[in-house]
Amino acid sequence: MTGNTDFEKIEREYNAKEIAGNILRYVFLIFWALIVLFPFYFMILTSFKSYSSYNGEYVPRLIVTSPTLQNYVDAFTQVSLLRYLLNTLVFTVLTTAIMLMIVILSAFAFSRLSFKGKNLLFALFLSLMMIPNELVIITNYVTITNLKLRNSMPGLIFPSVISVFYIYLLKENFEQIPDELYKAAKVDGTSDIRYLRKVMIPIARPTIITITILKVIECWNSYVWPRLITDDPKFFLVSNGIQELRENGFGRENIPAMMAAVVVISVPLMVLFLVFRKKIMEGVARGGTKG
Repeated sequence: MTGNTDFEKIEREYNAKEIAGNILRYVFLIFWALIVLFPFYFMILTSFKSYSSYNGEYVPRLIVTSPTLQNYVDAFTQVSLLRYLLNTLVFTVLTTAIMLMIVILSAFAFSRLSFKGKNLLFALFLSLMMIPNELVIITNYVTITNLKLRNSMPGLIFPSVISVFYIYLLKENFEQIPDELYKAAKVDGTSDIRYLRKVMIPIARPTIITITILKVIECWNSYVWPRLITDDPKFFLVSNGIQELRENGFGRENIPAMMAAVVVISVPLMVLFLVFRKKIMEGVARGGTKG
């Protein structure tokens, strides 16, 4: 009886410590989530304030007493926000589609095909990740300028269709597929392209979805390259359009209208990430795990 009593006492103490630890953990996570989400809340909150009420607040208020949608109306009527969104959509779709073709074919070649110097070539390929991005931008700028592609959609797209990291990520995922499947397909007379399309792509779909989503986010948030290669507002993307809105649109003082434009630009990515967040985590986990 004494042994059972001591065991129950130890078990109760362990459960109490576990509950207390979970409470502290969740309190910390909630506190951290509030810190991370507060800028988004303040951005959305400010977008519903009128220009006069915002300027009349000596201390920013955390609630809106008289919400208005005028800032969102101004975002589409006073400036070319819709054009910036359409430019970004075209840029994102074309860049991601071309990049996926290159990444899938490259990853397949490095993971399944046998050719002389493959390992050395892949090692040199990976070494490109060591080159500072600033040097790549300078080289790309000179190349695009010499090709007379400034202020054009091809000039925006071409330097963004290669990603060494995504090729590496997908290659690691392709290598998890047993070689026996490939050998059996070759015995049956299946071509490499057909095997890639019917076997490897379906198996690696989570990783491909992850790469697609990450590339979409990267294109949507692209700032430095579009700002460098375009000075014509007709080719501005949303990230560069924000600066144009600030300088020549609403003005530096109309913060509520600026926040409305930022909300319109940010919402698509927020929705995309919330919908596919599990796919992103699953794809990264599969790409980074072998065996």
